[in-house]
Amino acid sequence: MQTVKVWDLPVRLFHWLLVASIAALFITGKMDDAIALHGKIGIFVVGLLVFRVLWGFIGSTYARFLQFFPTPARIFAYLKGEWRGLGHNPLGALSVFALLFLTALQTGLGLLAYDEISFHGPLSALVGDDLAVRFTGWHQTLAYVLLAFVGLHAASIVFYKFVQKHDLLLPMLTGRAEVPENAPLPPAKDGSIKSLLLALALAAFSLWAACGTWIAWIEPEAPLPAAVETPAW
Repeated sequence: MQTVKVWDLPVRLFHWLLVASIAALFITGKMDDAIALHGKIGIFVVGLLVFRVLWGFIGSTYARFLQFFPTPARIFAYLKGEWRGLGHNPLGALSVFALLFLTALQTGLGLLAYDEISFHGPLSALVGDDLAVRFTGWHQTLAYVLLAFVGLHAASIVFYKFVQKHDLLLPMLTGRAEVPENAPLPPAKDGSIKSLLLALALAAFSLWAACGTWIAWIEPEAPLPAAVETPAW
């Protein structure tokens, strides 16, 4: 066996920061006095997601979506035991895309939410209170759906580790995976510094946009009514 590079540092940092953020969001979402922190973590997740989507197009070899996109041919080849590759296998890729989609949807609903008590999502002014209240209900329900998918993802890692004898966790920690000596699987090539800076810059911009401070620029407060002068009778 030989070890080859699979996951670069940006992918690994994204993965573990997202894991920590989802755990923190679920905990703070159950604490009335931590709702402000809950909102700030949600905004941070926006930046993480934007970075990962961009890195999926301009990042390192196995971070790119086209490298592991679960096409029907790849899925059938995997089910027949004929798939060979590094990074996410086709079924794992389905899980990755599902988790990214659910996390993005859940985060978007949170930004638009209003609980009628103390929390106004930073972008809730864009949809009005009635719709924001409805989004809050969806946000609360979807949290359990997302949690179930996270649990399924964790269970599959345990299954691969102890049943398939294939460790998926260690490569996400070290960035390297073991492959047969003669396997025609090239190691990952890192994304360029320019690509990394671009992804970080757009992720930072998304953080600012998610804070909603720009809404006041397009929806200024209505002016106070002019004072009515008393006629000099």
